[in-house]
Amino acid sequence: MTSDEPQTARPGAGAGLMLALVSAFAFGLSGALARPLLDSGWSAGGVVLLRIAVGALAVLPLGVRAMRGRWRLLRAALPTLVLYGGLAVAGAQFCYFSAVQTMEVGPALLIEYTAPAAVVVWMWLVHGQRPGRVTVLGAAVAVLGLLLVLDLFSGADFDLRGAAWALAAMVGAAAYFVISADERHGLPPMALAAGGLVLGGVILGLLGLLRLMPVETSSAPVEYAGLEVAPWQAILALGLVTAALAYGTGIAAGRRLGSRLASFVALSEVVAAVAWAWALLGQPARRGAACWAGC
Repeated sequence: MTSDEPQTARPGAGAGLMLALVSAFAFGLSGALARPLLDSGWSAGGVVLLRIAVGALAVLPLGVRAMRGRWRLLRAALPTLVLYGGLAVAGAQFCYFSAVQTMEVGPALLIEYTAPAAVVVWMWLVHGQRPGRVTVLGAAVAVLGLLLVLDLFSGADFDLRGAAWALAAMVGAAAYFVISADERHGLPPMALAAGGLVLGGVILGLLGLLRLMPVETSSAPVEYAGLEVAPWQAILALGLVTAALAYGTGIAAGRRLGSRLASFVALSEVVAAVAWAWALLGQPARRGAACWAGC
């Protein structure tokens, strides 16, 4: 992973903020859309594979157009694309959906979104970019939120397997922010999104073919806010909104804001996930805004 400094105000920061919020609210919808599918018999592998495949098909024409024939850039950036597709796309999403199979959407996402603290530590230790006081405070709040979500202060039990999957998703999320903000490979945002989604889909497909990742589906209808829909409609929404739109706008935001700022703005995904889960699944908040039933 490479540096995206200086982490100061960049041209287009206002547009970057709006793109980051759109991305966060799009990503935040994924857990609420996926949970009924998982409950109806889908495996996490089946959901994430089709979600990424649909997203890749939607973004690929835009990525090809953005390249404008500059295919040498694609060849030179192949290692970055493989890392992005493996960690930021396939790894992060599979681990997150595995987490929400055994724990609620809210705490799973809160654990994953300690990623800004990981980004700060990475940029400091690897690239010597010492964080300022506000950044350190934000990272500390993220870590404190993790401790509260796991309820370690009260000694209560928590879902160890789900928490482990969510922490693994955090690593993928941190990679997403760092790689998305890196412009040195020269790939346009849509080209990086398309390449990452395609390679991520290929990786997930290979894992499924090798039976290293269970890929199970179901034809049973799923329900959101009392409305029954066909599973293919949920998968289509997952692919178009929470993959194609979310990754495309997220990369564009990272280019304008830098990895650290983009990762902190993306914490609004937790709020979005809470709102989506309440609206679509009727999951009520408990223990304040930070924790949910099943923590």
